[in-house]
Amino acid sequence: MSKTVTVSSSITGKTYQYVDTGEPMRGGMKDVYFSPDKSYVVAFYRDVQDFNSKERLKRIVTQYFDSFFNREGGNYYKDLYCWPTDVVEMNKQVGLVVPTYNKNFFFKKGYTSNDLIKGKEKEGKWFASAKFRNKQFALRLDESELGNWLSYFQVGVNISRGVKRLHAAGLAHSDLSYKNVLIDPVSKSAAIIDIDGLVVPGLFPPDVIGTADFIAPEV
Repeated sequence: MSKTVTVSSSITGKTYQYVDTGEPMRGGMKDVYFSPDKSYVVAFYRDVQDFNSKERLKRIVTQYFDSFFNREGGNYYKDLYCWPTDVVEMNKQVGLVVPTYNKNFFFKKGYTSNDLIKGKEKEGKWFASAKFRNKQFALRLDESELGNWLSYFQVGVNISRGVKRLHAAGLAHSDLSYKNVLIDPVSKSAAIIDIDGLVVPGLFPPDVIGTADFIAPEV
């Protein structure tokens, strides 16, 4: 039986609600719950976060958030990232408040032959492999999801701008991968997700090694 739970921010003092059905969505490190109106999620880390991890999260939702979005041109970058907005704590568990993805980053149709991925996130992996658009392949993406080659050029530009903006601020995404970049060829848009692991040289090291296709060859 589902219940609505209220949690408080450890930084701003604001309160947030989420719906606990007993079966949260499980990511690599977090359990994710939707708010009642599904406008945001509350994602709790399964492992205890140490002082450095908490300090990084605090900076991400305050200092870095302000420097990216609360200035001229900030609205443009709001569409390029799914950026956490607050930190909550409950029973020694640390969680993030994160806006839900724009609707265009969910498959309306998915495969041509069935609805197996209808409603799933448009992770980059679905568009990076040629087999998903090969007409000889049974599980190919529906034509309505593919856009055209100009779409992929614009998507690539958007991803590059998002990564460049991070680097210009002295930050780096610790795990750029096919799963952590959402793309929508139809609207020619992209969004970089899983921002909570940002790397700050000399201050916050990366938590993961990374994904091979997204690491510079010399590294």
